[in-house]
Formats: sequence, C-alpha cells, structure tokens
Amino acid sequence: MQREAKLPCLPGFNVDKNLGRTKFHKNQYFDKIHDGVYYLSEKADTKAYGRYSSIYPQGEEPELPSWLAYDGQRLMFKAFFQETVQEKWKVSRVRVVNISFFLEDGTMKIVEPSVDNSGLEQGVLVRRQRISIPDPVKYRYYDILDLNVGKEPEIYGRVYKIVDCDKFTRQFLNRLGIPVPDPIDVPKDSHEEVQKVEVLSKKPNRTSDTLGNFLKYDRQVLRFYGYWDDTKSLYGVIHDLELYYYLSDNTMEVKVKVPPNAGRDYGPMLVKRMKIPKFYAGLQSIGTDTRFTVLNVLGENARQSYYMVDSLNTGNTFTDYYKDNDLGIGAEINVFGRRIIITDMDVFTKEYYRRKYGLDDFTPLIRPRKGDEMYQKIGKYIPPYNGFGSYEDSLGNCFKVMPKPPKTDFMKFLYHDKQGFNSHVLKFRAKIISKIPENEERQFIIRVFLMDDTISIFELAKQNSGFQRSLFQKRMPVMLPGQNIFTSKKPEYYKSQDFYIGAHLNLYDFHFEITSADVYALRYMELHCDKFPKANKKLIMKKIQENLRPVYKEFVQLYTPLEDSTRDDIRVLKYEKFKEALHRYMGNKITEHEMITIARYYSSYEKIEQRSREYVRRLLHTELHRFLWQDLDRLKQDLRHRDEDKTGFLSRESLYTILRGCRIPVDVELLNSMLDHLCKDEDDRIDYNDLLRFMNVKIDPLPPAEPVNVKTALWWASEKEPDCGGGINWCKFIEDLDLKAEENNGNAETDLEPGH
Repeated sequence: MQREAKLPCLPGFNVDKNLGRTKFHKNQYFDKIHDGVYYLSEKADTKAYGRYSSIYPQGEEPELPSWLAYDGQRLMFKAFFQETVQEKWKVSRVRVVNISFFLEDGTMKIVEPSVDNSGLEQGVLVRRQRISIPDPVKYRYYDILDLNVGKEPEIYGRVYKIVDCDKFTRQFLNRLGIPVPDPIDVPKDSHEEVQKVEVLSKKPNRTSDTLGNFLKYDRQVLRFYGYWDDTKSLYGVIHDLELYYYLSDNTMEVKVKVPPNAGRDYGPMLVKRMKIPKFYAGLQSIGTDTRFTVLNVLGENARQSYYMVDSLNTGNTFTDYYKDNDLGIGAEINVFGRRIIITDMDVFTKEYYRRKYGLDDFTPLIRPRKGDEMYQKIGKYIPPYNGFGSYEDSLGNCFKVMPKPPKTDFMKFLYHDKQGFNSHVLKFRAKIISKIPENEERQFIIRVFLMDDTISIFELAKQNSGFQRSLFQKRMPVMLPGQNIFTSKKPEYYKSQDFYIGAHLNLYDFHFEITSADVYALRYMELHCDKFPKANKKLIMKKIQENLRPVYKEFVQLYTPLEDSTRDDIRVLKYEKFKEALHRYMGNKITEHEMITIARYYSSYEKIEQRSREYVRRLLHTELHRFLWQDLDRLKQDLRHRDEDKTGFLSRESLYTILRGCRIPVDVELLNSMLDHLCKDEDDRIDYNDLLRFMNVKIDPLPPAEPVNVKTALWWASEKEPDCGGGINWCKFIEDLDLKAEENNGNAETDLEPGH
C-alpha cells in the first residue's frame, strides 16, 4: 500500500487507493526465451514507442502489440556475397546465404546453407540480433524499408546482394505498399568452375557404390537347377546342383543335392558365395584384387625409396564375372573347371526373366542318366488305416515314435475365424429321410464351419414327440459315403460346397435333405459364388437359357404376369409360379437353391417382415418388466461415451457390444431382431437415440405380449420358407435371359413380350 505524499505518515492519515476497484489482476503476456520455450511476463504498453508509425486512426489500432501479433513470422531473403580466394589470382568465390528478418522485434539472422566438401565453415554467419546501419547513419537499425530485392546492405563490413525472397515476404511487402522487383540470377562461381577441371588424385578412392543395388534387390535370389557330369572320373557320378544368384551384389553359390543314403561324406556346399569368373586360368597372385597399386618411384634402397598410389591403374587386370544375363535354361557355365549345365529354374526366377528380358519359353531340360542309376523312386510305405481314431491321428504314428498332433491349416483358420458378426458358419435346416413314420417330422439344424470344414447337427424336437431337443452329432469332419477307408489313401470328406438347399446327404448312414438356409448362408454363398456354383448367378442363367431356348415362346405366353400384378410400374411374378415354371421345363436339371438364388437376385422388393416393429417392442418390454430392468440412464451414458464424434449413430457391432456389456436381460435373438427394426443412416449405422426410445417403457407403453418362447419364436429356423425375396421382376429377368424366338414367329412373340 502506498501513502499520500502530502500527508504525514501518521495513523489515520493513510489513504487506501484500492477503494472502489473491482479487478485486481495483472496483465500477463507470453514471451519467448527461444524457439519452442515460452513463459508468462508482464510488459508495459509500448504502442507509443513502436518502430513504425501507426497506419490506423487514433483509437482504432489493433489491441495486440507487434511482439504478439507477429510472433513466429519472419521475412526471408536470398542473397550472396563474394570473397577472393587467397591461393588463386582473379578467382572469387560466390557464397549464397539466407537473410531472415523477424517482424516481432526487428532482429536479423544470416545463415549459409551447408554444402558438402566445400571446405568452409558454414551455417549461422550472423546470429539473431538487431543490426545497426554503418556510418554515416548512426543510431539506426536495419528495418523493412532497408531490405528488398536488388539492395546491397552492408553488415559488419561484408556487402550482401539480395536477389530473391519467398512468397510470404513478397505478399507482406506488397500489402504495405512496397514494390518488390523480380528475382535476380546469382552469378557463376569462378572458383567452382576451376574445381571442375579433372585432376588425378594422389590417393584415389576406388570403392564401388553398391548401396543402390542392395536397397533394390536385397533378399532377392535367383534359383537355378542343374547338374555336373563327373562320370569321366573314377567312381564319378552325375551331381544334381542348385545355383543361387544374389542380385544385390552379383555373387553366386553352388550346392549339391545329396540324396539320402548316397554314401558321400562331404557337405552340400560345392562353391561358397562369391563372384565366379567366366575364364579360370589359375589362382591369382597376392595383391591382384586390391583396390589400387603401389609404385616405388625412387629405387630399391630402403632409405631413399618412396611409394605412391598408381592413379593410372598401371598393370591392372580386368576379370569378367558371370552376370544374370549369362544364366538361363540350357546355359553351360564353367565353375572353376567344372562344366555345369542349367536345366530349370523356380517361379520367381522365371518371372524375373520374363519381366526384365521378355523371355517366355521356360521348357526344362531332361537330366541325362547313366546305366548304373536307379529309375525307380522308393517312397515311404504307409500301412492301411485301421479305423482307430481319425486318419490323421493314426498317420502320425507311422512317421515318429512319439507322434505329434496333426497340423491344422493355419491360413484357412485365420481367414475363416469369427470376426464380429461374420461368423463364417453356414446354417441349414434339414429333415431326415426314413421309412419310419415317426422320423418324418423330425427337424435338424446342420452347421458347416468354414475354418476346418467340420459339421455339427442339432435336433429341433417338438414337445411330446418322443424325441429330445439336443445335439444329434458333435462337431467333426464327416467322410463321404461309398469309399473304402481301410487303405493307405487319405479319405475324402464333405466340403462346404456340398451343402445347398435341396441336397441329399448321407451323414454316417443318416440320410438328410436340406430344406432351408439362413440369410447369412445365402448371402455368403452369393458373395463367394466362385466357390459355390449353386449360388453363381451367371452359371444358373446360362443353364436356364439352354433349357428354355426351344420352348421360349410357350414359356413367355404361359407365365407372363398380368397387368393386375404390377407394383410400382414393375411386373411381378410370384416365386411359386416361377418355381413351377422351372420345374416344368427343366425338371431335375435345376435345384431349389439355384431357383432361390435367381429369385433373390431379381427380387422386386424386400421381403415382408413377418414380425412388425410393434410386436418386437412388445416382446422387449415384456422381458424388461419381467426382469425389473431400469438401467436406461446408464445405457445412455455408455452410448454417448462410445460416440466420440457426437453424431448420434453407431455401428451395429458397437451397439451389440454395449448391449451385451450392460447385461440387458433379453435373449440374443430378441436383441438382433430389435437392431433390425431400428433407424439407419446411409452408411448402415444405427441411430442409438431411436434405440433408447425403443427400449423406454415409459414412452408409448404397449400392452404385454402373449407368453412365447422368445429363443425359438424369433429364430430363422422357425420360418416356414427360406428367404426368396418378394417376387420376380419379370421385365428384368426376360431382358437378362436374352432369348429370341425363331424368325417366323417373331411377330407373335412381339405381341407376347411384356411392355407391348
């Protein structure tokens, strides 16, 4: 507290200057120690003492000071200066620099970009500071008006010529009304021109740069197969060889393929990795392969001798080595006196020669055989399967004393394992074929697991039927019927391609007929129609074309839908009529799964949902009331926490995970049915606000639903017919069928065509 100067410093005479004040804070600003380091500081108002006259009227100046408004902004100029070279007369060196002018405080910095092998100390020539203008001007510093293209500022005794500036600098000066001339060319460096004259170095460096080939061809090896005929020697044989050519450094290595029990005691390596010369005359003398030659220029006296590096490569010998263009099928190479003939190459090597040299003929050569060689290849004897365990488990006992479990196809498991809602499990509904009357109404669910082609069967038994609702057959691979399994040959098993609607299967002497499939199985088979021919629309349409070609006129006349069946300007043929027509003209040549595939492709509209939104909501509210669930607020918090972008939409997988994590006391089938009836956006994401309204039992309460078994009532297996779409778009089907009647009946067909 300060006292009044006119009053004595006595009790009662002090005046509190804070009376009436409401704000006691201090103005704080950010100041910069150096690049990247800031701190809070208190600065006085420096508008009255600014470096520039204000271009704004009084009272309309910007509130931010220049040190804060222009923080981090600078003007960049390109300049050069010349300096003479002391060792050479009339030779000067041109050095290019960058001049930076910082707008926040008027400081400058001069930096020379570093140049390799220049021999100069480059980098920061003048550190950041305010630079004063030399005499006759005193007490004034360089400012914006002193820096421009074409000007020659003198800084600490060195004159710089400004030749260019960056885009920001040019725009900034033009906005202030300062014109900026066009860039000026930098003069040539006479010292650099002199340095370009080739001079023989006293110690030349002759190391070859192989980094480029190493980065391009590292771990890329060409593999050749060949032989070396050594039968002219005593006890000589024909050696099968493998040649490896490394593209990164043009080296080669040769290995011998030693067969088992050959009686040879040497290793497989014939020639270690090295460059192999084309012409071998003998071992080279010591020092031949060195990088340079040393010459004695004074004599043999040890005291007066003087050695120097031979820069002219006097006496250097050139050695030609094998390259990739010297190798190929049928090529004969000399490897240190051994005649090796190449007979074949691997797939990567063939693709390399096809891409680089344009070769297409890779016919392998036949290796010659001598009379004493055996032509019969002896393989391992596998005893026949005895029926104990699986075939793979029994086969492991034939190779090792301590058998190991059979290896699974890991890549198939990786690509066909469960991934979110994509379960990779095909589900079919089937009935048993039997002469026993009690077995006629038995229904089964067959699951086909794509990861390992295993099959499981579950029986859907009705109440009071005498059969139990349980697992009929555990998950396991099923062998195809009618094959002799007690042999050494591996038995064949059912694959996923063998299952389709209408198929008759013999699963361990139980005969089944597949009657339906779930929507996931139908969609998966249609998306992978290259593996499932019964769901391949192109193959099915081709089959229909071949069978309907002779009876096309009759087919169109009998089954063209009437105008009464038009919906949304589209003529619709019911699936029952379409199925009747194909059975009439094709008989057993087409299966029911193929007809369903065509019906789904040419469906005129979506399948009518048998369970409405209100019915599913009644079932959900009944279950929530039954379990006294009241955690809707907690569910709302979890949904908003997952929606980081606050869009109001989440994916089906995320919603399913949240609902299961919140322990909603309803069955999984009811959850999936609820998610099917919620509102979605263009990206097929679900509106979770609609989900909250759907689950809120206080908004639009519904009467309780009749007690039903939710798990079976909402299951796809409870439907009577498979998903065949809503009807056939007749016009689109006839257009893709692309069949024309005979020429003599062309007019009659025109009258029968839809749309005429």
